[in-house]
Amino acid sequence: MSLTFLPPSIQQINSKIARHAGVDLYVLRLDLMHPWVNGNKWFKLKYNLLEAKEKNFTTLLTFGGAYSNHIYATAAAGNLFGFRTIGVIRGEERLPLNPTLSFAVQQGMQLVYLNREMYRQRNTSALEEYLRQRFGEVFIIPEGGSNLNGVRGCTEIIGNAMPTAGYAYAFDRICVACGTATTLAGIALSLHEGQRAIAFPVLKNGAFLAHEIETLLTNYLASDLPAPYSSPADWELICDYHFGGYAKVNDELILFSEQFTQQHGVPLDYVYTAKMFYGVMDLLQQGFFCKGDSLLLVHTGGLQGNVGMEEKLQGFSKI
Repeated sequence: MSLTFLPPSIQQINSKIARHAGVDLYVLRLDLMHPWVNGNKWFKLKYNLLEAKEKNFTTLLTFGGAYSNHIYATAAAGNLFGFRTIGVIRGEERLPLNPTLSFAVQQGMQLVYLNREMYRQRNTSALEEYLRQRFGEVFIIPEGGSNLNGVRGCTEIIGNAMPTAGYAYAFDRICVACGTATTLAGIALSLHEGQRAIAFPVLKNGAFLAHEIETLLTNYLASDLPAPYSSPADWELICDYHFGGYAKVNDELILFSEQFTQQHGVPLDYVYTAKMFYGVMDLLQQGFFCKGDSLLLVHTGGLQGNVGMEEKLQGFSKI
């Protein structure tokens, strides 16, 4: 497995919809950085891995669902950087293992299953103590890498991750899919005055994430971790494109994703990026963005999850 991480490329999208709206459309291809540890997952893991190494931990323990991109990436990163890994999986074990968990096991991850009631306590000190008693001294990374280390890494997505100095400032609006809000918080901390971050929650009723974002931003700025700016840029949530909730899809989303990939050569994952890209294209048609705007859509990876969705997708008829 390669230790080489490629700098993310920026791809312009030649879209009639964008041209008609008078908007320049680009994609930041974080999905191309590494075959297994890519997208925002790498940025959220980076400083967690460094802290674990600095504190001489040999084992990483983290949480996720059975199709979790975070579990997938943590297993691969642990293998790459010499950590033992333990994945605490929500729900009961189901055999044979799905492609996500099979890959995690191949990378050396030990899987542990918690019923949903116990899993809901994953962020409590009581459960963390239980896990440490069971597994010894482990470095615990929250579900999705959603901690201040994760935010720190995500401050590097825009700017430091750009191939050309100053290129990051060329974009008026930066759009990203939103699950735990960690990526949005990091991006908001890295934008300069006049730029705006727009997040598309993939969960139903995602407006609650505004509180999560404010908490992450407040806690990060109160910490001694480096921040590109002393205050976050403007940001907003657009909660209308969840398609029924987390990991929910329908024929319209499937068709959009397939057509976008065919037309522009950018594969999308159904859980995150397809919903955000759909939302952006729909808003372009509604005149939501100003003429002359330059939009950067952050491709957060997660394509491995499409394999795990195959059985579900077989139940949909093509429009």
